[in-house]
Amino acid sequence: MNKICTMLLLSAVASSCMPTSQTNEVVSPNVLFISIDDLNDWEGSMMGHTQAITPNMDRLFESGVLFTNAHCSQAVCTASRNSVLSGIHPSSSGWYTNGAAMKKNYDEVMADHKMLPEYFKDQGYHTYATGKVFHNGESDFSDRTGDFWTEYAPRFWNDMDEKIEKTGYGYRGKMFFPFPKDGGQMVQLYGEDTINNFYRQNNRFYSLAGGPLSDDEIPENGMYDEQIADWAIEKISKKQDKPFFMAVGFIRPHVPYTAPQKYFDLYNIDSVHVPVVPDNEFEDIPIMGKAIAYGYTPRGGWGDVSQRQEILPELVHAYLACVSFVDDQVGRVLEALENSPNADNTIIVLWSDHGQHLGEKRHFRKQALWEEATRVPLFFRVPGNQHVGHQSKQVVSLLDIYPTLAELCGLPVPKKLEGESLVSLLDNPKLNKDKPVLTTWLYKNHAVRSNDWRYILYRDGGEELYHHGTDPGEHTNLAFDPQYAQVIAEHKKWLPAHDALPAGETEWKGDNLDRLVEEWTVNDTMPDWLK
Repeated sequence: MNKICTMLLLSAVASSCMPTSQTNEVVSPNVLFISIDDLNDWEGSMMGHTQAITPNMDRLFESGVLFTNAHCSQAVCTASRNSVLSGIHPSSSGWYTNGAAMKKNYDEVMADHKMLPEYFKDQGYHTYATGKVFHNGESDFSDRTGDFWTEYAPRFWNDMDEKIEKTGYGYRGKMFFPFPKDGGQMVQLYGEDTINNFYRQNNRFYSLAGGPLSDDEIPENGMYDEQIADWAIEKISKKQDKPFFMAVGFIRPHVPYTAPQKYFDLYNIDSVHVPVVPDNEFEDIPIMGKAIAYGYTPRGGWGDVSQRQEILPELVHAYLACVSFVDDQVGRVLEALENSPNADNTIIVLWSDHGQHLGEKRHFRKQALWEEATRVPLFFRVPGNQHVGHQSKQVVSLLDIYPTLAELCGLPVPKKLEGESLVSLLDNPKLNKDKPVLTTWLYKNHAVRSNDWRYILYRDGGEELYHHGTDPGEHTNLAFDPQYAQVIAEHKKWLPAHDALPAGETEWKGDNLDRLVEEWTVNDTMPDWLK
């Protein structure tokens, strides 16, 4: 018997080693690592949308500790996922954008350090991956994939049916198919000619689309999330000869918001609740915040969606349907685990890479510093933990996942990690800590989220401050009120002392946000809906 594990068990350190029911042999726990793409707080337990139907996640959340105030490090897929898996914040790594940029300084950032699955593999675990774990699937670094995983599933979307690909309107991210056959709301609003003349040159154009799918619009082997679940179920049902770390990355509810028809039938579009957006929402927002809300996607922002009053309810309806669809896939994997030999010795962590705006702050998708973009569900179920069905309101970061899993599994916590273990909160969910968390959007734009406040500082000096006790929708910017100067000063203490330049760059030359702000300032071309 491993003496270290015995000592940890006897001292009850976070269930780091656990006895099997048959032999009393001490073994290391398995980890089921479930990520869900673009999932905001629209689950029953998180209460982000009162009509959300998510029975499987809600049951799961009743079996452990749910963190209801968890936030990502950056609200975009690639940067957030690499931050979670490395345990390093984008402001330290310079990993603000895509994987190609990250490769430029990977060796420097990861010197004497390991990505989460590689670390577990080096500690004697079988490591498995299926679906969207990194942004591109099992890895964003093709030359290192074998270092991360013992085994990983094929990219199901690489064998896309021809009939499915034809509905994509040029969108390059194959994993996100199927698209609506008619192109979705924006295509119908602007017409096919606009697509043919413009969209082929801009792969994100019209990505904000949704709608139900008939059987003949779905890949032959099922939606990609169904195929991801199938692979995980087959693997997790087997007895393993070593502890395993299994990453299961579901793709929906990422755009386009398409799912089988039956999930749309769960909701009545005529009575679906849509976000309330005040008429004066942007009167107190700094110009950099307005540029962020404007976004990077022509024909997919508030100015376009608001041209037809039924589009927002359609989008909300479709997003809810996708959330219910992915909830079913989560349920299938959990059922397989419960019926497997691994049921009693597996830690479950469920998280999303970032939130999603559905019109709040006149914004869509993520890529912002407001609550809807940064807040995510984060859940842990740990065998032997007595706090079942508890919630923690303490503000925490997705950076905390890596050190928490290391401690729970009795492994040395790597020195380079920038998050903190949540084991103390798993042992006492009511514990309150006076430590905010940091979210960044691109270079030198930061949000500091404490238990009660959100403070935003843009790189041009613009500020926002919201009190979540009285203004959970973040509609009233208090940064201009001198009575809150001390609150701002306290939050500024948590800003980075140094901001890493974007990976591969040696000086800051500005970006699209700067150019957009300059264009609006010089030529007075800011859209009316942002004023």
